[in-house]
Amino acid sequence: MTTPAADFAPFDALMRAEGLPEIAIRTFAHYYAQLAAGHTGLLPESELTPAADLADAEALPEALGDAGRRALGETVMLKLNGGLGTGMGLERAKSLLPIRDGLTFLDIIVRQARAADVPLLLMNSFSTRTDSLARLAGQPLPDRGLPPDFLQHKVPKILADDLRPAVWPRDPDLAWCPPGHGDLYTALQTSGLLAQLLAGGFRWAFVSNADNLGATIDPVILGHVVTSGAPLVMEVADRTAADRKGGHLARRRDGQLVLRELAQCPACDEVSFQDIDRHRYFNTNTLWLDLRALDELLRHQGGIMRLPMIRNRKTVDPRDPASPAVYQLETAMGAAIETFAGAAALRVPRSRFAPIKHTSDLLNVRSDNFLLGDDHRVVPNPRRTLPAPLIDLDPAFYRFVDDLDRRFPAGPPSLVDCRTLTVRGDVRFGRGVVIRGEVEVLAAPGTVREVPDGAVLCGLSLA
Repeated sequence: MTTPAADFAPFDALMRAEGLPEIAIRTFAHYYAQLAAGHTGLLPESELTPAADLADAEALPEALGDAGRRALGETVMLKLNGGLGTGMGLERAKSLLPIRDGLTFLDIIVRQARAADVPLLLMNSFSTRTDSLARLAGQPLPDRGLPPDFLQHKVPKILADDLRPAVWPRDPDLAWCPPGHGDLYTALQTSGLLAQLLAGGFRWAFVSNADNLGATIDPVILGHVVTSGAPLVMEVADRTAADRKGGHLARRRDGQLVLRELAQCPACDEVSFQDIDRHRYFNTNTLWLDLRALDELLRHQGGIMRLPMIRNRKTVDPRDPASPAVYQLETAMGAAIETFAGAAALRVPRSRFAPIKHTSDLLNVRSDNFLLGDDHRVVPNPRRTLPAPLIDLDPAFYRFVDDLDRRFPAGPPSLVDCRTLTVRGDVRFGRGVVIRGEVEVLAAPGTVREVPDGAVLCGLSLA
């Protein structure tokens, strides 16, 4: 293999031809050099100990809310809005999907920003920008002279066999990929927005995914962040069986907090990775960020965050398994917890984590398991006394949002008393259906099963 510097030349040319900024190119070169040197980005269990003794949001004194409210004038709400939701059959920004009462993710986020009286910023991708800004147009928001958004970068895919740039003439866009949400820090810098925020008197950024409507600005938590002096605070929640494959918090042997994603776990360590009793906390991808500390760190490191590299092996066309194998080099926003000296984690209740990744999540959040609160946060229904339900919808019939809507034309059933709902085959649900306990509904191959209006399904299997 030639030297990484020589190998990088075609990538440099490609990225400059696309108009990508110098810092973005140097950042990608930093990770490419690691890949070419044989680094895998793996973080073995032998180098980690469990994270423990974290501050708990549910135990914070209410008096911290006074400090938090005083800091609201220096705070901005930043939502990661680069996803299209292609896994659910969407072709527009995922945040434009209707969630409750005809409101989209973005509509609810706007209301959350207004309730907190803080400016809203979106980190968009090239694919989500136009539609998202059109949805924002005309919606009143706190105005502090900031733009509504900034753009995430893109980086070339790398051929796995010779580490050269991927080429795919059939669809040239597929030769590029997003660099992960760790690009947040680089994009804030290259867009000039970090400098603009600091010049405008902003100190704190509340950062979360656009599809997590449980993540809102809590003055008590903000007060904790402000008084703690931590440059970054990551919100983490208790892992359950459903979170076994999500990134978890841990400590290196030197005591430094780190975030490990599944792609960073050696195959021999997957059992310990998924041990929710050993590694108790997962990253909700909600951060509180000291913008001054970020600016200082970037200056000290020449503009490059130097986050742990995540090497994802895929095919250049994700829909064509026979297309050439590629590496996508990504970084995770939360991995900055090991980059900032003094960064901390805060355990938060599960109510602050309500993302939608699959149609089963969408059905759950649209149901009476959740309510849209006065603070415009989607929160668990207090009537529900059971653990979170396990909803398993047949992917052959419910994978895409359109599929879900066709099979629940009158809206979701009542799930507040449901433990598990398993649906196999083509099942259509009528209006006002109630699911209680553990229910399995099956439709024979080649048939359509109708669940009538007002049906109450309780602790049974309907074959």
